[in-house]
Amino acid sequence: MAFRRRNKSYPFFSQEFLIQNHADIVFGLVIVVLIGLMFEATAKTAILFIQPQYNISTLSPDGEVTFYHYGWRDCATILFYFFIAIILHAVVQEYVLDKVNRRLHLSKSKNTKFNESGQLCVFHLVSSVWTLYILVTEGYLLHPSSLWENYPHVHLRFQVKFFYLAQLAYWLHALPELYFQKVRKEEIPRQLQYICLYLLHVLAAYMLNLSRVGLVLLFLQYFSELLFHIARLFYFTDEGHQKMFDLWAAGFVFTRMVTLTLSFLVVGFGLARAENQGFDLEMGNFNTVLIRMTVLLLVCVTQSWLLWKFIRFQLRRWREFRRTQDARKKAGPKPAPRPLKRDSLGHHENGVLKAENGASPRTKKIKAP
Repeated sequence: MAFRRRNKSYPFFSQEFLIQNHADIVFGLVIVVLIGLMFEATAKTAILFIQPQYNISTLSPDGEVTFYHYGWRDCATILFYFFIAIILHAVVQEYVLDKVNRRLHLSKSKNTKFNESGQLCVFHLVSSVWTLYILVTEGYLLHPSSLWENYPHVHLRFQVKFFYLAQLAYWLHALPELYFQKVRKEEIPRQLQYICLYLLHVLAAYMLNLSRVGLVLLFLQYFSELLFHIARLFYFTDEGHQKMFDLWAAGFVFTRMVTLTLSFLVVGFGLARAENQGFDLEMGNFNTVLIRMTVLLLVCVTQSWLLWKFIRFQLRRWREFRRTQDARKKAGPKPAPRPLKRDSLGHHENGVLKAENGASPRTKKIKAP
């Protein structure tokens, strides 16, 4: 199964060989794990990589319900879906983005940003729909107080735990992709910033048992970023498309306001009034003043940094717009050539009326009365 067109062969285990064939190598590792499910001796080990661990079955009026909590064996599951993310990344790149790039003929800098926006657009779209489905089925939207009631939320349903494991796997896979995709050195610091921020926030929500409020905040963030990357894709296809950036700007400001408001509501007020105050690692309770203040500080610093970047981006857009407007004013409209007035019979030349074919027009004879 080849994901890349091979124009040239490289020595085994060389740098270029690994970059060109990394998806095929990872695909082979995934096949080995799946084959392990077929044999009884290796099935238990293989299932450790594929299925989320630490399940607990409890009885409820609706029947037996299975919940999950986190532990060290989640690292094996994250590793497996880390490989899956690399394969899906290569599929999207090869069969979608590369074909579009050949038609657009973009420069190297725009090509890198186009690939980045294309990959993130697919991820944010899937994650937004997935998160909204969980919020609706779990009932968090209809009952906002459930975001902080009965804390700590140690026991998770399968879809919630699998969502967080998939999120961690995706953002971890984005780190080696900087090497595999040969991202320019100027772009690496910027991409590392948001990759590390996503990893930090997702891991904090998962480890501190703030999974419910984390789902709502991730939905807002992913939907806002989806608008931005769609706007950037339209801009690369045609630089005249600017209205999508205005729509994203409105959504961005709304997302920042709701994120700050919801964070203070859940962490600053909801958890502060909860009865189970204190730190208990075994019970998964992290409801202390220090941890709450640290979480709020992390959210406020991140939102302030995002707003600062947003303001700089809008100022840069405004300056570019002003430059183009000034350049058009200086150039001015080109005067249209004035049409020559000609008589119906011909044109005047040296004071003599000439016909269109160059011959002198005949004088009109006047009939006698």
